[in-house]
Amino acid sequence: MRFSESLTDAPEKHRIGIFPFDQSPFSTHVLHSSRRVIFIPRRSKPGCMFNRIHRSIALVKASWRILMSDKKLLVFPVFSGILTLIVIASFILPLIFAGGVYSLSTNTVAGIILLFLFYLVTSFVVIFFNVGLIACVYARLQGKEMTVGEGLSTATHHLIAILTWAVIAATVGLILRMIEDRAGAVGGIAAALVGGAWSLVTFFVVPVFVFEGKGVLDAIRESWSLFRKTWGESVVGTVSITFVFVAVGILGLLIVLATLFSGNIIAFLAVLALFIVFVAILAILASAMQGIFVAVLYMYARTGVVPEGFSPNLVSGAFGQAPSQQFSPGNI
Repeated sequence: MRFSESLTDAPEKHRIGIFPFDQSPFSTHVLHSSRRVIFIPRRSKPGCMFNRIHRSIALVKASWRILMSDKKLLVFPVFSGILTLIVIASFILPLIFAGGVYSLSTNTVAGIILLFLFYLVTSFVVIFFNVGLIACVYARLQGKEMTVGEGLSTATHHLIAILTWAVIAATVGLILRMIEDRAGAVGGIAAALVGGAWSLVTFFVVPVFVFEGKGVLDAIRESWSLFRKTWGESVVGTVSITFVFVAVGILGLLIVLATLFSGNIIAFLAVLALFIVFVAILAILASAMQGIFVAVLYMYARTGVVPEGFSPNLVSGAFGQAPSQQFSPGNI
């Protein structure tokens, strides 16, 4: 579905008209809806990182409310996690039975090939289900319903783009792994920094190639363009989601350690088993939250439509830019 169609098909209460950047009769951009008139400054005030953090946390909370109101979205990370575990087992178990003849190492040609194939298959699985998740989230943000089957069908229609993106992701992952293996601790730090930057630059790649039909390379360029305009919220929102779930996971780990030091081995094993299940649930929730968060930021960036359940001022405020930029939904 093209955005020109999806915008006009959106429920009336969620549609907003946008004056072109150079045609607005006001000193600010004006977003009209049937319920409100919203004024959005052409230029956000620099130096408001605390405001960015506040908006980002609020966006994360709103994303959580969407997830809780449509729990079928959890199916996608569940399927992704199960298949990923199967892929891991299919690579690891043969290596174990081979008695160390082969390994997922970058020190040999065979190891490099195996590692690339491992990254490729796992990337394909994760991206495939992420496409289905984001498609369902986008439909819900428009006030429509999309079943899990329809989400998977959307992913199936983009198999070539998904495979292409998986090849690129696997190549980048392999290069970073080779740097880490050959440069020791310094290489590990460099790989982590470059990997983090890469994940942010490619933040919007999936929705771009799914909803706009662009090739993956064009989607990467477009993702970088969108990221520059949403850099504060993209970074803080992602960190907020990660921080919350990691913090909860650490609390669970402390409980496991407490039972270990208690000396009761049965209690420790029971709590350890529950902790493993708990971590899996956290990973599923975090993955779903991330997909929703990406879809929310992308939808507003491309259509100017305020998603249901989100404060218009909150969402529009997510697109404050660096002092050197001028940006609003009307001039993307």
